[in-house]
Amino acid sequence: MLRSGFEAENITMKLFDTHCHLDLPELATKMDAHWQAAQAVGVAALLIPAVQQAAWQPLLALAAQNRQWHIALGIHPWWAEQHQLNDVTALEALVLQHSDSVCAIGEIGLDFALAPDTFAIQQALFEAQLHLAVRLHKPVILHHRKSQPHLLAAIKRENFAEGGILHAFSGSPEQGQAFIELGFKLGIGGTISYQRAAKTKRAVQQLPLSAFVLETDAPAMPLAGFQGQVNTPAQLALVFQHFCQLRPEPPDQLAEALWHNTQQVLRLHATSAG
Repeated sequence: MLRSGFEAENITMKLFDTHCHLDLPELATKMDAHWQAAQAVGVAALLIPAVQQAAWQPLLALAAQNRQWHIALGIHPWWAEQHQLNDVTALEALVLQHSDSVCAIGEIGLDFALAPDTFAIQQALFEAQLHLAVRLHKPVILHHRKSQPHLLAAIKRENFAEGGILHAFSGSPEQGQAFIELGFKLGIGGTISYQRAAKTKRAVQQLPLSAFVLETDAPAMPLAGFQGQVNTPAQLALVFQHFCQLRPEPPDQLAEALWHNTQQVLRLHATSAG
């Protein structure tokens, strides 16, 4: 049960959706309507991570359109087979040209739930993009499935110190702590709305508040009760409610801390939601 009197429409605090694919077809056709709906429930900013090279220029255009839409540019492991290592060179040139508009390299990572014949190119692209983030002093947005130990090993080998966000965290307190110690925040989304997510809920309860940021992963990862529906950034208000149920701090303190955490990890301290 969510707190009585704490419905999404009553939220007046600033929330930041740190992972929203507003540019994907499921949301793009009604982009402005989705953004207005999100603002109505307290979402004051969002991060749109790229998934492939074809998205980079359109995302730069979106960032220029709305100063509360922040972007990350990178190659997602699901699209790895459609790319080559020299695409990372093109990415570097683009980020250098638009450094102030690109707050992170992402969405990058490893997905070992995919076919094994994709692992080599996944690994090569991930390591190249991690090297790029080091050179450009940018945080990263990490995708993972069945790959957390490999991500941790690569980050340690690289002596990566730029930090970032572990997207769609769904692990134990111990798994989360391993990334926190390397300068990462844990992206908490609709997973915590499911009864089966006991270890993730325990992590939210036990790890420090400074470790967390919120996300929807819209249009994917719908909350419990919304399965089969397109997820939207407005659902971040419900993610926040579920998060509040797991923490002892009052909602206003939680919202302020989560906003600060996001500003810190994405280096957006000068950003205003006004």
